Amino acid sequence: MDENLKSQIEIYLNHLDGLIRRGHQLRQSLAAENSNGSAMAAVRAWQEDCGATINQLSGGSKAHWLARSFSHAFLVRSPAGSTSENQAQSWGRSSGRSPVAAAAPAEIVDRLIAVLEQAASSLSQMDASEIAGSFAASQPPPRRFEFVHNPELRPVIEQAFIDSRRAFEQGRYNEALHTACGILEAIVTDAIEHLSLEANGLRVLASAGAPGAKLADWPFATRLAVAEKVGLIRGGCARLSAVARAYRDHDENAPQSAISDRDAQQAAQVLRVVMRDLDPGR
Repeated sequence: MDENLKSQIEIYLNHLDGLIRRGHQLRQSLAAENSNGSAMAAVRAWQEDCGATINQLSGGSKAHWLARSFSHAFLVRSPAGSTSENQAQSWGRSSGRSPVAAAAPAEIVDRLIAVLEQAASSLSQMDASEIAGSFAASQPPPRRFEFVHNPELRPVIEQAFIDSRRAFEQGRYNEALHTACGILEAIVTDAIEHLSLEANGLRVLASAGAPGAKLADWPFATRLAVAEKVGLIRGGCARLSAVARAYRDHDENAPQSAISDRDAQQAAQVLRVVMRDLDPGR
């Protein structure tokens, strides 16, 4: 088998393993704090990541068995155990119909973990021709950062986004948090720079308490605060932990216990919120 193909398979298997581990952690969180808002938000983010991975592995085809298994995880099951497309209900969204028996979030997590495990098992057993054909049909990489005004920055941030998620899945929480915060700072800085070039942009920034120093010299927290005051972003950054706000002061290669998985997870969630703020059409 081609070495590049083997490497790609290994990346997918590691990615699936990370999603499965995250799923088990979220399942425990839901069991302990079923109504906790942060737990629900974490599950939604995980569910999106699962969907993106399944879409890649199925070549973007909804008819692929893996894509169908993923969709069926959200089907509402009647007391008799049957399912119906008319009863489908994705967690967090309403179909407008009255389901026979709505699936609990924890049950959906369990189902998705099972789908991920099926995907990993199938990928491990596929021969070279099957895998090559599957990857050849894969969709082009996502373009999450088209809203960034500096075109040279977009591919760098996109790769960093992938690296941050992979670091989290592999338990490298220091690296995951540092990378997520670095992306957050980069996209907020880009938005502030663009505003400063607009008519009256500098005046708007000054009225929001922007420092007189060059933007490059602004502290991370100052950039977030000014961006919020001028309306570029909303209040999502309030959820950043103290260690995330001071990420510049911490060594990315410090012992892994220095930053918790919760710190890294919150940084990733805040990043997603700010991405939506800066690109409302996403």
